[in-house]
Amino acid sequence: MVDDDISVRESLVGLVRSLGVEVQEFASAEAFLARSDPGTPACIILDVKMPGMSGVELHAHLLAQGQRIPTVVISAAAHAAQRERLLGLGVIAFLEKPFDEETLVHVVRAAVAGNSTREPTP
Repeated sequence: MVDDDISVRESLVGLVRSLGVEVQEFASAEAFLARSDPGTPACIILDVKMPGMSGVELHAHLLAQGQRIPTVVISAAAHAAQRERLLGLGVIAFLEKPFDEETLVHVVRAAVAGNSTREPTP
């Protein structure tokens, strides 16, 4: 979970943990990249707009390094062009805040189970 908003992070970390999934949280893209356990996560949930490196830039960086990690993008200020661009770059879902928790649960379960197909997003 990568989001600079602590309240969003805490809420989503709690939700994902309730699914029995181990979660690490990061307040920035840079903190995620500097993590002590560089193993490949089953899924990344990241915010688009963050200070420093944005979620879009983080996703592009990971792709450039050959890391195709199932990624769920969340955004409070979604733009159709940005959504389409990210879906074209392989994110599995683009969710606009506030979003339905059940949608996030569905997408995370699919990612953790290894289902690499994109899930429908509202």
